[in-house]
Amino acid sequence: MLQALATLAGRPVVLGSTSAYRRELLSRLRLPFEVASPDVDETPQPGEAPQALARRLALAKAREVATRFPQAVVIGSDQVADLDGEPLGKPGDHERAVEQLRRMRGRWVVFQTAVAVVCQASGFEQLDLAPVRVRFRELSDAEIESYLRAEKPYDCAGSARSEGLGIALLETIENDDPTALVGLPLMRTCRMLRAAGVQLLA
Repeated sequence: MLQALATLAGRPVVLGSTSAYRRELLSRLRLPFEVASPDVDETPQPGEAPQALARRLALAKAREVATRFPQAVVIGSDQVADLDGEPLGKPGDHERAVEQLRRMRGRWVVFQTAVAVVCQASGFEQLDLAPVRVRFRELSDAEIESYLRAEKPYDCAGSARSEGLGIALLETIENDDPTALVGLPLMRTCRMLRAAGVQLLA
């Protein structure tokens, strides 16, 4: 399979994630790529800052998948919602999602989205962070319930699925990489892929 996915640079591309959101984003680049699930413990370390957590996990995912596909250019990414220095991950269920959104309403939250590109065979490794500063609206409990029933964003950091109805939760978005809030900052990813030798516009 990977032979068929060889890029013009001679190396296949592997997305180290099973996220449907990241898969859709990467497909916009019209590159053939494989998907592999990274075997990484995502538990935060004691006192770990949200941006440090996102960076550590993105790199760990890329490195772990690269051990299985050493000839490939591997992309790893992770996103953590940063509420005044406290990391908010995927809620996992309805009750925790309600709690997250109640805490974030009317407040600024930074979505720390990290991306790493690793090629074990060539020794290439790069890591970058794309923070997205977001202000949530003053949401009522009824609005929170309506949103959660419609979107069920229990696999999204901070319960915010901005590419769907989640955009109605927000007042302001401040960032320099528009796709970062969805989960994979494509401009940074493109830069790192080019540096790794992957030709995007050939």
